Parts: sequence; C-alpha cells; structure tokens
Amino acid sequence: MELYLKVRLACSEGMSRRQAARHFNISRDSVAKMMAYSTPPGYQRQSPIRRPKLDAFVSAIDHWLDEDAKVPRKQRHTAKRVFDRLLDERGFTGGYTIIKDYMREREQRRQEVFVPLSHAPGHGQADFGEAMVVIGGVERKAHFFVLDLPHSDGCYVRAYPAAVSEAWVDGHVHAFAFFGAVPQSIVYDNNRCLVAKILPDGTRKRATLFSGFLSHYLIRDRYGRPGKGNDKGSVEGLVGYARRNFMVPIPEFVTWEAFNTWLEERCRKRQRDRLRGESEAIGERLLRDLAAMRPLPASPFDACDQSSAKVTAQSLVRYKTNDYSVPVAYGHQDVWVRGYVDEVVIGCRGEIIARHFRSWEREDVVFDPVHCLPLIEQKINSLDQAAPLQGWDLPEEFATLRRLMEARMNKHGRREYVQVLRLMESFELADLHAAVKQALQLGAISFDAVKHLILCRVERRPPRLDLSIYPYLPRATVETTSAKAYMRLLSTNAGEAA
Repeated sequence: MELYLKVRLACSEGMSRRQAARHFNISRDSVAKMMAYSTPPGYQRQSPIRRPKLDAFVSAIDHWLDEDAKVPRKQRHTAKRVFDRLLDERGFTGGYTIIKDYMREREQRRQEVFVPLSHAPGHGQADFGEAMVVIGGVERKAHFFVLDLPHSDGCYVRAYPAAVSEAWVDGHVHAFAFFGAVPQSIVYDNNRCLVAKILPDGTRKRATLFSGFLSHYLIRDRYGRPGKGNDKGSVEGLVGYARRNFMVPIPEFVTWEAFNTWLEERCRKRQRDRLRGESEAIGERLLRDLAAMRPLPASPFDACDQSSAKVTAQSLVRYKTNDYSVPVAYGHQDVWVRGYVDEVVIGCRGEIIARHFRSWEREDVVFDPVHCLPLIEQKINSLDQAAPLQGWDLPEEFATLRRLMEARMNKHGRREYVQVLRLMESFELADLHAAVKQALQLGAISFDAVKHLILCRVERRPPRLDLSIYPYLPRATVETTSAKAYMRLLSTNAGEAA
C-alpha cells in the first residue's frame, strides 16, 4: 500500500508512467494497474487449476476414500497409502505432494457446516465425561455426569466410579434436586445404558431402568445422531469446561461424596459468571429456565438396577461379576438384588437380608463376617481358616478374650467366643467392644457375662453379676415367704368367694 500511494501521488503530480516505472523500479504494467485501482485488487484465477498427472486418477482416489466411510477409522487410507496404491495398481507417474494436497483440499470441502441454534428455557442436555482423580489416596478414573441447561448455561456435575445405568439415573436425580425442578426434555447420545437398540425406522428402544426413570419424571427424551456429538454441542462443551476448570490439577478427596459436594459448590459458584456475548449472569438466566421446568414429583426415583439370583452353598450371591455374602440361613434360596451406585442390597421375599458397599473391581468377593458366624459356631474347627474372618479388624480386646476363653474351656471356649461375636447380629460393635472390655476388667470370662454386660449397657442399668460362681449369671435376689402374709391372702380370697 505504501508503494501504491507513492506511485499514484507521483503520477498525479505530473510524472509519466515510464518515469515512474524507472524511478520506483517496477514495470509499466504495474504502474498502469496502480493507476487503475486505488488499492491492490488481488489475484483472480481466470481458469481452473490443471493437474495433468493427477486428473486421470481423481475418480479412483475418490472411490477409495468414499469406501473408507464403511471401515474402522484406524484402517482408512492415508495419503501415503493412496500414493503407494496408485504406483502399484494404476501406473501413476506423479509425486506424493500432489496426492497429499488433493486429499487435504477434499477434506476441507467436505467438512460439515453447522447452523447456530437458539435454546428455549426449560430444556436440557446430558452426557458423561472422564478424568483422573485421587479418592482415598488411590488414583483412578472418574466418570462424571453433566446436565446442562443450554438457555442459561446452568450446569450440574457429579462424579462416579463407573458410567453405568445406575450412575446415569442417580446423576439425574441429584441434578433435579440441585435445581429444584425437572426439565421438559433432555437430549442424549445413543449410549447403551440408555438405548438398548436403534430400530430400522430410527426410533429407540430404551433400556428398562432408563424407561422407568423417564416415566417417573415425565421427561421427553431426544437423541442425537449416532457419532454426531455436535447435536448436543452445549453439553459437549460443558464436559470439556468441567474437566479443564474443575479437575485441573487432579482433585484429591477422601471419599466420592466429599468430591461431589465440592463439585456442587463449584456449579453454584459458576452461576455468578457472565459469559461472552451475554448481558446477564448465568444465575439470572437460570431463573427463566426454572420457571419453564416442571416441579419435582413427591418422591425421587429409586436409582437402582434390579435382578434376581440364587444363593450358593457358600452363602454368596453373584451380582455383576462380584460375589456378596448373605446370612448362612438363606443358603440355596432365591433372592433379589438391587444395585445402587454405592451399595448392593440383597433381600429374600419381603425382607432385606444383606447390605454391602458396592465393589467396582472384577471377580471380587465381599464378605460380612457376621453372616457366617452361625455356621462357624457349628463347625468350630473352621474358625481359624474361615475366609470371611480373614483380615477382620477387631479391637485387640477380642483376641485377649478368645485367648482366655480357650485357656479355661479349650474347644468349648472357642465356641463361646464365636457366640460373643454373634452378639453383633443384634448390637453395634462399639457396644460389644465396651462390654468385652468391662468383662475383662471384672475377670468375667464367659459369653453369659458379656451378654449381660451389653444388655445392661444398652438398657442403661447397672450390672448384677455374681462373681463367686461360674458361669457368671446375674445375681438373683430371693426373698423369704411370710406365713402371716400367706394367711392374709387366704382370708382375703375366702371373703371374696363368700
């Protein structure tokens, strides 16, 4: 532009075009163009690019690349592979660079163009993301659920050990409680936890748990095209935002619940932000979303996977590759199982018989030692080798009690020790521990004594142990009978009869 200005000024002040060309060391054609245009007009191609070495092979290249859409992404043609095939199969005489340039231009021409969308209040989008976290000192992958309200950009984020069906539903339940309302509709991808099958006409056959969830909250579900994340681009962007802003550096928390409480606070704090191009903060626009959403139902949906099973001979129930113990009295019976995100509940008929923290390992065995104690009491020789008791971290007073019982009563002492442990079927460990400590202090080494002491502790009354005899039973108070009182009773009864 500086040269343009100098040449045009010189020519306008009387310098000829020949003189200007010589003075500025440019051609007379350039001077003529500068006088014809006030700014550089740019280069405009008058005819299409000719590629004599490539044009005869373009149709073959296009056919190969079109066929790539039907094969896995990692087995598609690269520019180098196309070049090699043209050399080997078609007698190509050109170079690699023109192949690479053509494939780049072809890819640019075929890139998708998107329509800017407007989002009405009261509707949502949901998805899952992944990030590394440290929970309880162990680094592991977290699968975090994200619910986004595109109109206001309000969001809710909650992390889980796995992105299973229960986590999808549990994330929704907590999100609805967080907002205090239910969206009219939510857009999803075609995750197998939600969609069991896509039918030929494009409709979705929903998974059983997800279908029940939608019915409970009366949500209209919508789905993006398979493999097209841009159909729910708002929540896709929010997944990335949550990973970059909530999980950098890697979060460290003692429990999942503590982590999720912190995530909720970050979501609330974000409502004070004002995003680019918006005149209102997220929280102000969120009010319009909430006004258009439905009220919460009377009770939340029970976010659990339900199945049935049969108790094995070892009093174990298999659920999702893992085994969970139940009381030995239910061996070989049919039971029902409810799998929540954080626990597994097992019942028989109308009764809950076992609760366990859910294991997310594979082929794991989860025991409750109390479940097998009745059987060990019968088969007392298995006490030291019983797998459910291995690693059971009991206070040291229990080991002392067992040693003293076995020293005094031999094999019967081991059986009485198991009877003491069975008191945990009815009482808390803390109360039993206190009773055992008190029994050791009193020197009352027996099941009867420990049972009496724990009952007195729970009922808040002083113990009455007779320490002069064995076994240590509560001291009985027997009063003597008065003959005068007996005769008075007889006379009273005779008068009433008359």
